[in-house]
Amino acid sequence: MPDISHRFSEARVALVDTAGEPLRNAAVTVQQTRQAFGFGNIGFDFVDWLGGPPPAGAPSAWETPHESASRAEALAADYLNLFNTVTLPFYWRGFEPVRGHTDTARLRRTAEWFTDRGVTVKGHPLVWHTLAPPWLLDVAEDEVEAVIRGRIRREVTEFAGVIDLWDAINEVVILPVFTAEDNAVTRLAQRKGRVKMVAMAFEEAHAANPRARLVLNDFDLSADYEHLIEECLDAGIQIDAVGLQTHMHQGYRGEEQVWQLLERFSRFGLPLQLTETTLVSGDLMPPEIVDLNDHVVDSWPSTPEGEARQADEIVRHYRTVVSHPAVESLTYWGITDRGAWLGAPCGLVRVDGTRKPAYDALHELLRGEWWYPETHLETDGAGAVTIHGFAGSYRISTAGGSIETELPPGQAAVQVVLPC
Repeated sequence: MPDISHRFSEARVALVDTAGEPLRNAAVTVQQTRQAFGFGNIGFDFVDWLGGPPPAGAPSAWETPHESASRAEALAADYLNLFNTVTLPFYWRGFEPVRGHTDTARLRRTAEWFTDRGVTVKGHPLVWHTLAPPWLLDVAEDEVEAVIRGRIRREVTEFAGVIDLWDAINEVVILPVFTAEDNAVTRLAQRKGRVKMVAMAFEEAHAANPRARLVLNDFDLSADYEHLIEECLDAGIQIDAVGLQTHMHQGYRGEEQVWQLLERFSRFGLPLQLTETTLVSGDLMPPEIVDLNDHVVDSWPSTPEGEARQADEIVRHYRTVVSHPAVESLTYWGITDRGAWLGAPCGLVRVDGTRKPAYDALHELLRGEWWYPETHLETDGAGAVTIHGFAGSYRISTAGGSIETELPPGQAAVQVVLPC
């Protein structure tokens, strides 16, 4: 079994009162409130429910208001029982379908709902050739860059403090040679080159919010992506994390291949984020398919055999990824099969709202094996307790009150001040 001992904290926590006196032989309750590792999923399903109805003519994620509330509430409870990080959609075509008319208010309401519940919010993405707005094609070529820069500044500035984590630019390796549809972002990349496109995205976003953490994200995990990262670092671009997409519609890659992938990209000394992970619970996509978008079927159901396979593979995948010290987060791409990417049965919850075995298996791992249960302790003669649990946030309570504190990985000595 992969070793994840480096994810755990062995902390001696000293409790003192407001006068600095140790709370000796005091009854203490310890509860974990959050893990330090980013366990994420997408929150696309919740934008209509939390943010309000979409603009006129845009499709809704829910059939009726009544069903919206009941389904969304149940799905949100399932979400919060597993995940501490959410990715929200900022695809430019949908975010600003008409120039100057943005979806800011709905996305802000959705983001704030998550942050109010202690969930870290990530925006995805600031720059991407796919789903660029059609109106951008009508902008004069010498003005396109200024418009894209303005889009970056606007979103990063307006969401600062609510969203401070962004996929700054998406799928750059293919960007200058993308031919599936004409778009102004690819045209700009053909003139500027990949590195300057990355520099534009990162520099504008960092200038708009110096506290923001920015991710370079790609599905092309070949040597071409490694070369791009090298070139960007050589150019002095401040990349805060490297994003690796691992959609596995054609089958689980296996522990060895996943580990080798993480080893290859860890050589840059940057945190790694597994930004888009999927495992299907139905028939696998044929192996000869190169572009996953080319696989179009009328129906792609979840099956009992596929669900058992998905449950086994998701636990193996999480164990492997979390065991690698370079990885800081893993985002699964879909809580439910409703509206799943490519229609694949890759969610953890079925279309009818019932949980798949993969949900239960992941819950047992994340909120069971890797979660510190509520524990009742007593401080020793020096006013301290020892806590061994997955690194993260903990609430420590006595009869006089409670406080939250961070317990870092490894051995640590922590002091907390509590009321008498």
